[in-house]
Amino acid sequence: MKKDIHPEYHLIDVKMTDGTIIKMRSTYGAAGDTLVLDIDPTVHPAWTGGNTRLMDTGGRVSKFKKKYEGLGF
Repeated sequence: MKKDIHPEYHLIDVKMTDGTIIKMRSTYGAAGDTLVLDIDPTVHPAWTGGNTRLMDTGGRVSKFKKKYEGLGF
């Protein structure tokens, strides 16, 4: 490998949304930094197969359903 072109690979803490902390090797930040996740991969539908229901936090789903309720969906 060429010298001085690759990022440093070190241990960081990854804080899940439930508060648990996992140690991982990464190029993120510096050694010992903490990466806080907004979306937890253990419960997100993209990683669990999509079996969980969509949470309507901003009213977007209900707004969409109301807009197209007369089309017979």
